[in-house]
Order: sequence, then C-alpha cells, then structure tokens
Amino acid sequence: MTTRRAVLGATATLPLFSIESRAQTALNVTIAASHPVANYWIHNMKNVFQPEVEKFLRDNGNTHRMNWREAYGGTLYRFQDTMEAVRDNITDIGYVGTLWEGSTMPLQNVTYFTPFSTGDHAVVANAFEKMNESVPALRQNWTSLNIIPLSSYITDTYHIWSTFPVRTLDDLRNRKLSAPGTSANWLSGTGATPVDGALTTYYTDIQTGVSEGALSFFVGILPTRVYEVARYVTKCDIGAMYVGGIGVNRQRFERFPEVVRRAMVTAGKNATQAHIRDVADRIAAAEREMASKGSIITTLPDAERQRWIRGLPNLARTWADSSGAASREVLNAYFGAIREAGHAPGRDWDRELTA
Repeated sequence: MTTRRAVLGATATLPLFSIESRAQTALNVTIAASHPVANYWIHNMKNVFQPEVEKFLRDNGNTHRMNWREAYGGTLYRFQDTMEAVRDNITDIGYVGTLWEGSTMPLQNVTYFTPFSTGDHAVVANAFEKMNESVPALRQNWTSLNIIPLSSYITDTYHIWSTFPVRTLDDLRNRKLSAPGTSANWLSGTGATPVDGALTTYYTDIQTGVSEGALSFFVGILPTRVYEVARYVTKCDIGAMYVGGIGVNRQRFERFPEVVRRAMVTAGKNATQAHIRDVADRIAAAEREMASKGSIITTLPDAERQRWIRGLPNLARTWADSSGAASREVLNAYFGAIREAGHAPGRDWDRELTA
C-alpha cells in the first residue's frame, strides 16, 4: 500500500523535473554529407563532432538541446554540390569538399599543386586550422561563399598501387596509372600516362586494363579492395592533402545562441584533432591488412624519389598564376607552417615562386 509520504515525495520532485525540461531549448539543426557514415570524414562528423557539441552544451549550462536532422549518404545532394549545399542552406552543417571546388576555392587547393611537400597529415590539418583563421584571402573566400569552416580534413600521404613492381622511376615509363584531376600533374616527367577515374572506379579500371595502377592513399584504398588487383604497393610519400572539412552556413550560424556557436567552434577543433589520430590508426591498420592479403609493399629508393621531384614542372607557379594575387600569401603561410613543425619540404615550391 502506497503511503501518503511516498506520494507527496514523488509529487515534490515533479516541478523540478518540469522546470528543467522547460528551461532547455531544443534546436533543430540539419547536418548532412554526400558520403555515407562509413567514410572516415563523415564518421568523424557523426561520431565526434555531434557528440562534442552536445558535451559542450551539457558542460556549459545545459540550456540547449540539439535535435539533429541527419542526412548522410547523399540523401540531400551529390559530392559535386557540397559547397553549394552549405552556402545555400540546403543543410545547416555539412562536409565541404574543397578538393571538388577548384574554380570557386582555388586557394584551398594549394596542397594538390605542391606535391612532395609533407607526408605528415597532422601538419597539413593543423596548418589549415590556422590558415583558415589567419590568412585574410582564405577567410574572405569562405565568407563570400556564406560558409564558416569548423574543422579541417585531410588524406594520408599518396603512394602507388600497381600491377607491376616499381623499383626505379623508369619502371613507370609507358605505364597507365589512374590519377584523376590535379593528381595527373604529379606524373609529369615520369613517362607514365595519367588515366581519369575515382576511388570507386579504380578496381574495375585496373581489372579490365584501362589502367595498370593508381596514385592513392592507404585509408582510401582499403575499402575499395584495389590491392586485390594491384598487389604491388610502392611507398613514395607524394604528400598528404587538404580536402576541406565541416562547414556551417554563416547566416544560420549567426542566428544560433552564443553558447551554441561556441559549442560548434570548439567541437570543430576537437573533431580535427580526433581526425588526425583516427587517420594515423587507419593507415597502420590498412597497411597491416593489405600485407596479410598478399600485397607486396616496398619503398621507392630516395634517389629515385628525388629524381621524380626534380623532374616535375613548376606546378606551384601554374597554380599561382591562375589563382590570384593572394596565392603567394597562401603558399608562404602553408610552407611556413610545414617548416615551423620541423619538416623540410621535399621541394621548396614557395621559394621557387619568388625566384
């Protein structure tokens, strides 16, 4: 039998719970991406960025609750439209792939025109964390597109996957390698023929003889199983690349409560650092798995790598000539960050620009 004291005690707790509920405001926020959560960039959005926003809010007054409206896996837009989706507020927050925005975001693509600068993905990510805030031209570009960058995503360093062994640079002569977009420029002077394609086409292209291998990176190659048809992996450390990151629509961001804005900025920075650690773990795991499945993994001799680097045309100058006056400032900031981190670039593209 329920006692009167028990009833009163239970009743006394209700107003406190009710007040707590009324005091917490729910915010509807759409977060989306062109890729599925299985993709490591999007995995970071879902499993690091979102929880970090919620944690910050809990730790700072608990007055707002996020009602995430998730649209991952391309349900709202395709990979070619990531910038437009955030710019036009098709989504409030989304992964912005700068690598697909050569015409609208050329300055952010500096890494693709300066190969062999650094293979350390942490250095690249941290450089852009700083540059997106400190380089006026980069800030202005993001602002003009109605986007605020919150995090920085990268690839790990590029290598060669092929159907034939690569012991010297001469082994690439008259070979066909999948190298889409700007990465085709990296084969200049090697005698290899670049073949257009994407991670999703490499397996079939190699299997059918359209190409004989690909320039790619461990974390990207692993889920495609390209190593099954290109068993030779030649580590040549072409460089890690900046590919964009989490962006938020600027007008939408400015309408969020101040604590929510702080939560998103902090979560974005934490997401970048978690991404750096995750990529390092994934590289090691991918290499182990490929080796266990029969991949023959070797390293291109340094003398041959230097031949490759010296034989490249001045790609940075080509990029700078078509990217506006601010390209010099971006190039200097990027290489300054590399050297400040204690790394010696494989080629001093910034100094060649001023020579």
